[in-house]
Amino acid sequence: MAAEIHSRPQTARPILLNKIEGHSDAVNAAVLIPKEDGVITVSEDRTIRVWLKRDSGQYWPSIYHTVSSPCSCMSYHHDSRRIFIGQDNGAVVEFLISEDFNKMNHVKTYPAHQNRVSDMVFSLESEWVVSTGHDKSVSWMCTQSGSMLGRHYFTAWASCLQYDHDTQHAFVGDYSGQITLLKLEKQTYSTITTLKGHEGSIATLWWDPVQRLLFSGASDHSVIMWDIGGRKGRTLLLQGHHERVQAIRYLQLTRQLVSCSADGGMAVWNMDTQREEAPQWLDSDSCQKCEQPFFWNIKQMWDTKTMGLRQHHCRKCGNAVCGKCSSKRTTFPIMGFEFPVRVCDACFDTIKEEDRTPLATFHEGKHNIAHMDMDPSRGLMVTCGSDRIVKIWDVTQVVGCSLATGFSSR
Repeated sequence: MAAEIHSRPQTARPILLNKIEGHSDAVNAAVLIPKEDGVITVSEDRTIRVWLKRDSGQYWPSIYHTVSSPCSCMSYHHDSRRIFIGQDNGAVVEFLISEDFNKMNHVKTYPAHQNRVSDMVFSLESEWVVSTGHDKSVSWMCTQSGSMLGRHYFTAWASCLQYDHDTQHAFVGDYSGQITLLKLEKQTYSTITTLKGHEGSIATLWWDPVQRLLFSGASDHSVIMWDIGGRKGRTLLLQGHHERVQAIRYLQLTRQLVSCSADGGMAVWNMDTQREEAPQWLDSDSCQKCEQPFFWNIKQMWDTKTMGLRQHHCRKCGNAVCGKCSSKRTTFPIMGFEFPVRVCDACFDTIKEEDRTPLATFHEGKHNIAHMDMDPSRGLMVTCGSDRIVKIWDVTQVVGCSLATGFSSR
């Protein structure tokens, strides 16, 4: 079922401790059980499994429960041992896990959606379960009565969710690339704002209630930090992945962001440093350096008897430039560009060698990562994905060791 890999060598990279195998289909979510050597997984194979580490060092299922529909997501509350499972048929199922993690009893089934549940959060404070689904909606239901309290529809699939328990604000990412901030109430809601910045569908969100920062990962391979608490519209773009970003976690104590992508890439971003916002791209009918016309500028092309050029943009200043005036490539980590990007020749000359110092480290998970969970108090991370394998990592060498209070659990 599971193999112990090896002990922990002193290297500055995630160390693979264990691999858990046994699922017959994609594992959509895996969470580490706090204060236990255990993992909970849910899968397309319709199973919910609780894996406990045995004396042999291997993980074996102490609970193996099959439900009627593929499991798409989960929300686990450790103090109450309540677990909520989202399913492909739109239902959310609540179970109560026994203290010894050997038994799981059904509590309620909530008719939350008409299609696949994409994400959910359980709030003990309000006794609500908030969920998003492929029926283009977010719903919130009372866990005491089992009744629907409210629902809001979007124009695209609702793909991911974060929830502020104190203020009852919900952040919902969707397939159009937008993030909607809602204020949820009993029987009603209000739309606060819509955040736009990604060029692809939103795959994952993470909310830090302490610094009031929202992080989003998307299919455009980028991560954006939204400074909600600053109320000035400040955003930071982070580009270092080469595939869809599908999982993110912010470690508040060490000011680090961990992100994982579909190709197995893992990134650890230093957020405890001075960063600059990437500029908005400017519009122009001609190159803002040499003034040559772009190919749609028919009038200037005719007047000057020249061929139109293709438009590009400098990532540092945002100017619209032609290829000849932006022939250079460079990293510029202070703006979030950890791999070489196009800059105009003038900006290239202003970038010093120390400006290219990386502000993130990159590692290889060697499997598709659809979901990730962390227990910073123990320096552990678990990843899972479509290859049906669950991997447990020691990440103390890449995110620091004193992390006991640096994580806000979902």
